[in-house]
Amino acid sequence: MNDSPGWATPGSDPSDGERPGAPTDRPASDGPKWSAEQPPAGQWTSPAPGQAPPPQDPPPQPQQGQGWEQHPGQYGGQYGQYGYPGQYGGQYGYPGGPGQWGQPPAAKPGVIPLRPLGLGEILDGAVATMRSHWRSVLPITLVVATVVQVLSLLTQKYAMGDLAVAGESGTDIDEAVNDIVVALGALVGIGFLAALGGIVATAMLTMIYSRAVLGTTSTVSAAWRESRPQLLRLFGLTLLMGLGAILLGAVLLAPGLIAEDPGLFAVGAIVMFPLITWLWIKFSLASPALMLERSTVFKALGRSSKLVQGTWWRIFGITLLTNIITGIVSAIIVWPLTIVGMAVYGGGLAGLEDGTASTAWGALVLSGIGSIIAQTIVMPILAGVTVLLYVDQRIRREGLDLELARAAGIENYGTTGG
Repeated sequence: MNDSPGWATPGSDPSDGERPGAPTDRPASDGPKWSAEQPPAGQWTSPAPGQAPPPQDPPPQPQQGQGWEQHPGQYGGQYGQYGYPGQYGGQYGYPGGPGQWGQPPAAKPGVIPLRPLGLGEILDGAVATMRSHWRSVLPITLVVATVVQVLSLLTQKYAMGDLAVAGESGTDIDEAVNDIVVALGALVGIGFLAALGGIVATAMLTMIYSRAVLGTTSTVSAAWRESRPQLLRLFGLTLLMGLGAILLGAVLLAPGLIAEDPGLFAVGAIVMFPLITWLWIKFSLASPALMLERSTVFKALGRSSKLVQGTWWRIFGITLLTNIITGIVSAIIVWPLTIVGMAVYGGGLAGLEDGTASTAWGALVLSGIGSIIAQTIVMPILAGVTVLLYVDQRIRREGLDLELARAAGIENYGTTGG
């Protein structure tokens, strides 16, 4: 079975909503392996508005002693008024609810159905992958979260602890400034390592989710092997986007700072946040495009811009909702352990007043454990939603579902032949 999806950039740029390779373009065949059975050819015709379709062929006669309403028929369902509904239960024999015309259910070889996705299906696909492929997903996020939290704990204990002691003892200005510089340097270093670990985890999770869409499992070693060639480019993409946001903020805020004008500074801030948010969503699909299409940094940015075009608000809403949900989950896990640690090991009210409660070993350890658990759960959900949004947009615009079906071994998916 060919389990490699067609992630490569398509040769043409179809218009929005246009899906190439429509079923009418394809020859009839023996029927898809994963698709539902289609009604026999010529059995149904399109009804006139407000009028039920008459039967074109007489239905098979029931066996002696059985009425129409009891005859099980070829497909296991009872014969309806104008024909047999088969296994789907529709009144006129076509898939859908009683008395309704609909489309056959989409094939679902993996965690999502191969058709345009709704919000619930995207969130469910991200969670389902983490649940069913936990042997591959959780070790990656657990290792990254543990390394980052251990380094963060040490930084908070020593660098931030020295700041608290310096402020309490009233040391001279030079030593205080030196402690602040050291602490800030340590925090920047931890932030850099956290970003690096997040990049590695995102790259590997992207490969795992791309396989989960096809219903195949990817091991940690396989995910690393597939993602490693693109890691430097992914790092460059992340760095470019971060520097771009910083540069944009500096350009918009600098006039107010230079002129020492609070009003001008406020105007710059008001313009900056919506603009950065717009760019963030516009390029939010660049990471999966870079990894799965094996493209360059600037091509990935262009691909994301093209895929997001016309659906910015939808992607913004799904991304925002995902971040709110994961933020609530993280808070539920982290804050109780942090409060208990500070109350039990932080020296009580005195420790809370002088700021030493947050740097006590017990408080730091419990807070770190909570953060490790939260990141292990949250990180794959965030990465999974981004990957599934990318897949969804390519299904909507480029008919990627047909390519994925072929890669999953579903023969003749999307044909009209019986």
